[in-house]
Parts: sequence; structure tokens; C-alpha cells
Amino acid sequence: MDKRVVLITGAAKGIGAAIAKKMASLHYNVVINYLTSEESAKKLKEELEEQYQVQVKLVQGNIANEEEASEMVSEVLKEFSHIDCLVNNASLCQDNYFYEKTGEEFQNVLNTNLVGTFLMCKYVGREMFKQKSGRIINISSTNALDTNETYSMDYDASKAGVISLTHNFASALAPYVLVNAVAPGWVETEAVQEMNPTYLEEEKKKCILERFGKPLEIANVVAFLASDEASYINSSVIRVDGGLK
Repeated sequence: MDKRVVLITGAAKGIGAAIAKKMASLHYNVVINYLTSEESAKKLKEELEEQYQVQVKLVQGNIANEEEASEMVSEVLKEFSHIDCLVNNASLCQDNYFYEKTGEEFQNVLNTNLVGTFLMCKYVGREMFKQKSGRIINISSTNALDTNETYSMDYDASKAGVISLTHNFASALAPYVLVNAVAPGWVETEAVQEMNPTYLEEEKKKCILERFGKPLEIANVVAFLASDEASYINSSVIRVDGGLK
């Protein structure tokens, strides 16, 4: 119970799971939020508890639903009494060309990526402000900056909104809570590996390092922002993209 506690949304797979593993390796107790990936979440819980001897809690819930978001935070506080770090990683991407997108599809992406991030910042941030300490790290994307694509307008807009929320919450929760964003480029997640190989090879050529990032390379930056060494970094957006051309 004396360990620091990190709550990670969308943590059953991909970048979220890598962040969970990294934080557990640093002796954080870990809260894994998931929506549908129950089996993956359970498997990750077992792995972290066995390998790192930390306490791991699973919380199922839709972060875009205000009642569920509030209940999740209350549930975590009942067990641990405090949350030291929040990582807003849960994300939805529904790529298709703009003239094929419906308003409902666009809204669904905004609800998860932007509204969900807002709600978690709101409810966790309130508790951090009360305890006069905390770190919030929002996972945005280089798509929010300068690698926009016409087939992901909804995703791009939502991730740009996440950066705006980052700056706003950094001001709203000052001086006690540090709020920053990480903007990954291409990362070798399960979802990316299922994409068209020819397209992926073309995208790799746009990166100075000529490769995609690994989930751990994103997790390392998140861990740094959560650490005492990052005590004077606030309202910042850190690109982790290998140097996109």
C-alpha cells in the first residue's frame, strides 16, 4: 500500500500494456483499465504480479461514460486511497476516407479519445489536487501535430484536442499536479502489424531511423515524466517518433 499507484486506461494491450509493465518494474502498484479485452487484461495482471511482486487491480469500464469513469476512480481510491499517476492511453481509431465517415463514427472517436481523457483528468485530477501531488500523462499522437491523414480526420482532431486538454489541465491543477502529453509516431503494436505491409514499408521511409517505434520506447518516456527527475516539466508535448521527415 506504500507503493505509488498508477492508473492506465486502455492498458490490456499495445502501448498501454507496455506502460503497465514499465511502471510495475519501477515498483508501482498498477491499475489496468480495459473495456472489452478481459482475457488480455487478466493475463497481464498475472504476469505483472508474478514478475514484479506488485499489486495489480483490473477495472473494466468505458472512460467516455461519465458515470463509469467516476465509479472507476472511486473504486481505485477505495482500494489504494490515492492515485499518484494517471496515464490516459485508451484510444479509438476508425480509419476510412472522410466522405465515407458518418457523424456517428466521428463522434465515437471523439468520445473515447477526447471526452474520455477529459473525464479521467477531471475525476483523477480532482483527487490529486486534494492530495497536492500527482502526474497526468496524456497519450496524444504526431497526427495531432503535423502528420495528418485524410482518412483519420476524426482521430487527428481528437488527438489535437488531447494536447489542448493537457495545457488546460496543467493550468487548472497547478501548482500541485504536472500534466504533460506524449505524441508517438508509428509504433509496432498488434493493430499496426495487421496493416498492409507495402504501406507500412513506405511509412518507415518517412522516419529518419527507418523503423517504427516499440511500445517500450513510448513507455520509457511516460516513466520519465512520472518520475521525480521530471519535476520541472509541465504542460509539455514530447514527440517520440524517431525523427519523422
